[in-house]
Amino acid sequence: MPFIGLTGGMGAGKSTALAALQRLGAAVISSDELVHELYGGEQVRDAVLARWGEEMAPGGVVDRAAVARRAFASAEDRAWLEGLLWPLVGARVAAWLEELRERGGEGQPRPRAAVAEVPLLFEAGLEGLYDATIAVVCDERLRAERASARGHVLADERSARQLSQEDKAARATFVVRNDGSTDDLQRALSAVLEKLQA
Repeated sequence: MPFIGLTGGMGAGKSTALAALQRLGAAVISSDELVHELYGGEQVRDAVLARWGEEMAPGGVVDRAAVARRAFASAEDRAWLEGLLWPLVGARVAAWLEELRERGGEGQPRPRAAVAEVPLLFEAGLEGLYDATIAVVCDERLRAERASARGHVLADERSARQLSQEDKAARATFVVRNDGSTDDLQRALSAVLEKLQA
């Protein structure tokens, strides 16, 4: 069962690709969802409050937008937040993968692949953990439209120092374009899974 890292720029369609891979028989996990869960726990909430103050969690719930503004205000704050979150996310992904592999040995059908969606996969230097990586890319204009429709601004992405789509594509094992329909994307991803299983 190959372990695949899925990445791409904001608005490229990582979540759509992850859902398509799940339909194709892969087991999937999203690091964004894991981070969201971690913000809901005491460990991360308490660390954020100790660093930046009570205003980061009005009513006891972490305000992710406020944390992002603080974290991206300086390289030091961003490095601190990444140093807090990335090891916790990594531990959860490792536990998930171990559970998948153990389940497969108990007579249960094994997934075609285990896929982790990691937006900052290359930026964090995590590519060595995976058997293969997939970069989802699309036309820049389309990507900007998708990001703004979700309330994101691509300038924010640049301030977070994400690699460009071209850099992500150059580093990835496979590059999948997401300029067409969801069916087109799913067909392209199916071809990737077939290559990995060959």
